[in-house]
Amino acid sequence: MEKKIRVEKAYERMARLCSRKECCTSDIRQRLSRMELSDKAMESIILKLKQEQYIDEERFIQSFINDKLRFNKWGRKKIEAALLQKQLPREMIDNSFSDYPEEALYSSLPDLLKKKWRSVKGNTPYEKKAKLVRYALSKGFSMREIDKCLNDLPLSERENET
Repeated sequence: MEKKIRVEKAYERMARLCSRKECCTSDIRQRLSRMELSDKAMESIILKLKQEQYIDEERFIQSFINDKLRFNKWGRKKIEAALLQKQLPREMIDNSFSDYPEEALYSSLPDLLKKKWRSVKGNTPYEKKAKLVRYALSKGFSMREIDKCLNDLPLSERENET
């Protein structure tokens, strides 16, 4: 009886959490494992949350991509890595990215690079550019897009800010 009440309480907590923010299965599984529930109990809670649409992987992926693009200014590679780390299916991730045009995925890069150019320290423009490339790569942008963006950056801005 006590175990049943504990499982119901865990379900209620997870439902409340999922109603406040988007969660994926691995997030919920991680939280449930901290409650020291059995695997069977965890799976039943997760199944019930999915049936009642508290957990929806596609909705989570869409929300995650949107938030990371808008607020964190991450690139596609970093977002993909974070989603794969949450054990989400690659096909679902790729399908969600197909909803975004390429320019939407890289629209924040020019502003990021301009802002970083002003604050980066380096003895030569080459050093500064190398640091800028490393920064953009760490944000998850592809080398092709970084190179294209750096070439489009006005020379006067690059030289005046050295």
